[in-house]
Amino acid sequence: RAGRALYALRKHTVEPVFGIIKHVMGFRQVSLRGLDKVSGEWRLATMAWNIKRMHRLTAG
Repeated sequence: RAGRALYALRKHTVEPVFGIIKHVMGFRQVSLRGLDKVSGEWRLATMAWNIKRMHRLTAG
């Protein structure tokens, strides 16, 4: 039971966002090489997700 409760907490963390970005936005791999460039590309993907979500929340 403790293990199931702990596993259920994962639904409330950041993990679902990774799945949404991968599945809905189709962001499965990066196009650039190097940690700085990959970090920038990931920031763009997450920023796009946040803007999309903010638009949905404010538009109703």
